[in-house]
Amino acid sequence: MAILDHNTQPLEKWRDGVMTQMRVSALVEGRQLCIFDQFCEQGLGAPMHLHAVEEVLEVFEGTAEIYLRNETMIVTANQSVLVPAGARHGFKNVGTGILHVRATLAAAIFEASYDDRNELSRRYVPDNA
Repeated sequence: MAILDHNTQPLEKWRDGVMTQMRVSALVEGRQLCIFDQFCEQGLGAPMHLHAVEEVLEVFEGTAEIYLRNETMIVTANQSVLVPAGARHGFKNVGTGILHVRATLAAAIFEASYDDRNELSRRYVPDNA
């Protein structure tokens, strides 16, 4: 059994005003899950996109406005939203402090298709793959 020490996992700049900590993925021998935390400044978050797999967005701190298909909802600490596979979604911080969101995807490699074609699709793939 391997212990994943999240205290030693680095934060990376995902985009301006959004920092990400990858917790579980193919990089640490995950086989079926990609779990990461995002810390978003006011007004920032994730632009509209979709994944081929199901995702759970869970708010730990702050207030998120989450867009799912044609719906908009306000989500606060200790609440989550289940995003079906293939559903367009995005979110932004509508609170006054930092928004802390955890995303869990049903795949070990992160892949997304963004409405904004300038946004890069990120893939957490081990070096030996």
